[in-house]
Amino acid sequence: MRRVHVRLWIAIALVLTACATLMGPHTVEVPLARLQEKIATRFPFNNRYLELLDVTVTNPKVSLQPETNRIAISMDTAIAPPFLNQAWKGNLAVSGDLRFDASRNALILGEPRVEQFAIEGLDSPYAKTIVTAASLLGEQLLDNMTLYTFRPEDLRYAGVNFALSKITTKPDSLVVTFEPVK
Repeated sequence: MRRVHVRLWIAIALVLTACATLMGPHTVEVPLARLQEKIATRFPFNNRYLELLDVTVTNPKVSLQPETNRIAISMDTAIAPPFLNQAWKGNLAVSGDLRFDASRNALILGEPRVEQFAIEGLDSPYAKTIVTAASLLGEQLLDNMTLYTFRPEDLRYAGVNFALSKITTKPDSLVVTFEPVK
């Protein structure tokens, strides 16, 4: 009788293992609105650089670029030298790759690149330096920023671990595909 129970448990284990290996990919869709909410928690951003420039970045607007599979973030920017009573205002647009960081179970922004930086009324002899500093700021501010954190059940189901296989960008969402780890 004991042998029958052992054989039964072995058979059940083999069936479950076979089902797990036959399990196909699954997807998680991350809506643009959720990405916007997550990124908005990092703003406003205020910092002083080299004791020369006070930089404030606010109002991030997220968009997805299906043609390049990138994410873009446009932000309002104000730059003010502490010794002047005026701030230069403009817009900074940065795009980045979408990457998966397994240690954080998160989708992150990688290799941010400044796409546009425009400041209204900046006629100062320091304009080029200010634009360069602000461009570096945009890249540093967004590099490796967490865009979405996956729940444990997104990465494990029915005893099977899943690994990211593909990220697809749509105009209104990201579609993340996971494959079973064999």
